[in-house]
Amino acid sequence: MIGSSTDTHAALIQRTAAAGKAIFCEKPVDLSLERARECAAAVKRAAVTCLIGFQRRYDPTFAALKGRLDDGEIGEPEMLVVTSRDPGAPPVDYIKVSGGIFKDMLIHDFDIFRWILGDEAATVYATGSCLTDPAIAAAGDIDSTAVTIRTKKGRLAQINTSRRAAYGYDQRFEVLGTKGMLQAGNHRPTEVTAATAESVAQDKPEHFFLERYRVAYAREMAHFFDALAKGAPVRTTIEDGVKALELAEAATISWREKRIVEL
Repeated sequence: MIGSSTDTHAALIQRTAAAGKAIFCEKPVDLSLERARECAAAVKRAAVTCLIGFQRRYDPTFAALKGRLDDGEIGEPEMLVVTSRDPGAPPVDYIKVSGGIFKDMLIHDFDIFRWILGDEAATVYATGSCLTDPAIAAAGDIDSTAVTIRTKKGRLAQINTSRRAAYGYDQRFEVLGTKGMLQAGNHRPTEVTAATAESVAQDKPEHFFLERYRVAYAREMAHFFDALAKGAPVRTTIEDGVKALELAEAATISWREKRIVEL
C-alpha cells in the first residue's frame, strides 16, 4: 500500500514489483511521464497486480451513471462536461512540489474523461489563470483552468476547475448522448430541504474530498482485496495512471505554449 508523497511512488512501485508483491498506489504514478512508463513496464515484467488510486470510479453515483450509460439509456455519448472545484487551495509549499494543477488536481478529471467516454484524446487545448491567490502564480502555477478535449471518435469534452468554491466541494459532470443526458451531481451532508416564506434552502455540498469520497475510498480498498482473492483484474490499472498522466502532460504543454497539443 503506497500512500506516501508523489516523489516516492515510482521507486516504491518498482521495488514492490521486483519483490513480486501486489501494489495499491495512490495517484499519480509519478510526475514524470518517462518514469511512469518505466513503472508500468516493471509491473508488466513482474506480472503483479497494480491498482492506481483513482477513487472517483468507485463512487456510487458516478458508477451508477457509467452503468446506465453502458446500458444505452441515452444512446451514444457525444459530449462530456466536467466541473471540479475545491473549496480552497492547498498550502503554497505543497503547490511548489505538486507538479502543477494539471498533474495534481485535474489528473482525476482526465481519468473520468477516459472512463466515461471509453475513448482516447486526439487533441487537448488547455488555458488557465491565477484568480484566487497571487502566491500560486508566484509559485509558477495556476488555480483556475478550462480544458477542451477532442477524442479520436470526434467526441468533445470540457473540464473546468477552480481551487476556490466558497460553497463547498463541487464535483459533478454530465454526458450528452444521442437520446438524452445523464447528470451526476454533488453530495450533501443531508437531503433535508427547508422551505419558508423567505427561501427554499438545502445543505451546501460536502466540504472536501475526504467527506465526498469516503464511500468511494472504502469501495476501492474492498475491490483491491477482492480482486486479489479472486485473481481478477483491477478496475484502475497502472496503464490508466500512465494515460491520465499523458493527458496532464499535454494540458501542461498546451497551457504553457498557448497551443493545441495533438496526441
